[in-house]
Amino acid sequence: MSKLKFDLIVVGAGVAGIAGAIAAARRGLRVVLLEKTLLTGGLATGGNVNIYLPLCDGNGTQVSFGITAEMLHNSLRYGPGEIPGDWNHRAPGGGVHGRYQAPFAPASFTLALDEMLEEAGVELWLDTVLIGVRRENRHLTAVEVFNKSGRLELEGSYFIDATGDADLALLAQLPCRNGANALASWTLEYRRGAPGLAEHCTVEMRGFADAPETYGKLDGRLVSEFVLEGRRLYRQELAADYAAGRWRRSSRFPLALPTVADLRHTRSVVGRFTLEDGMEWRRFEDSIGLAADWRRCDSVWEIPYRTLLSGEMDNVLWVGRCLSASGDAWEVTRVIPAAALTGEAGGVAVALAQRNGTTPGELPVELLQQELRERSGFAIHYADLSLVPPSER
Repeated sequence: MSKLKFDLIVVGAGVAGIAGAIAAARRGLRVVLLEKTLLTGGLATGGNVNIYLPLCDGNGTQVSFGITAEMLHNSLRYGPGEIPGDWNHRAPGGGVHGRYQAPFAPASFTLALDEMLEEAGVELWLDTVLIGVRRENRHLTAVEVFNKSGRLELEGSYFIDATGDADLALLAQLPCRNGANALASWTLEYRRGAPGLAEHCTVEMRGFADAPETYGKLDGRLVSEFVLEGRRLYRQELAADYAAGRWRRSSRFPLALPTVADLRHTRSVVGRFTLEDGMEWRRFEDSIGLAADWRRCDSVWEIPYRTLLSGEMDNVLWVGRCLSASGDAWEVTRVIPAAALTGEAGGVAVALAQRNGTTPGELPVELLQQELRERSGFAIHYADLSLVPPSER
């Protein structure tokens, strides 16, 4: 079996993995980013989830910075979509629309993400599936993958799990939690005469998001059932509209179905600390950044570094959808801005760990916070932005 060695191995090229890979590569590490599909961007691109959710608190204050903000602007580089021009002049309590966010064309975002990775010098391996890990006590030492070259073993000093499903944790036999999901399926659809992202095209989420959360513990069968049921319901909708004469096959039809299952809560690591319901506006000494609640205004969360760490491994970080969160906190941390923010924090932590001859699990958080503030422009605590919790106003 062929063996290769890297400073950092990142598994999963969604926005979290990309942010982590770029952050580490910009600081001089040799980084390989592994992706099982042919598209960078994860759910944002392969899942057709074409809305970059807000980086602001809904009252006119930006709370997330760094690569998170770079990605928002780059998502519009090769396609349509606009950031509301008055997002930072909003009165408190003005609702969730018009915030510092933007819709984007998924394929356009992929092109921009590819460019960001290329500029940073990240080695990107597409069509590469994770099939195993090698673990020695509190350290992961290698991952086994399969692609068109066959079975390969990649050795690394550090690892980031950005799979969205905590696949590294599962293979390393670490404790994980499972979430429940409502059926959802995003489809790029052609509609003649309808407004949209491009001429006569619109990207719409099919109307399954409000269904009961009937999809539970993640396994191989669930993914197939979830995807096939979404396509079946969409098929029924199209057939009914054609039969009723509301649309013709030539005026409304699918252009691109999701190539990534649009599951929201799958599997996350049980970390050194779990972010839970009711922890918005709580100050954490080990915060590594701020994330806004995309569903409501005036709700901001500090993200503790401990949510990226396992109590059983020291050289692996979990970022994005598979960090240690549950309930309402999982809703906040699973989406694009928070995923990119935690991904960047993970990549910076690895770079600092290498520089200081330690592991991310042993790295003093004060060093990470200083680097994130000074080089990435992060706000670490609410006080950095003069934000005051509602209960103290």
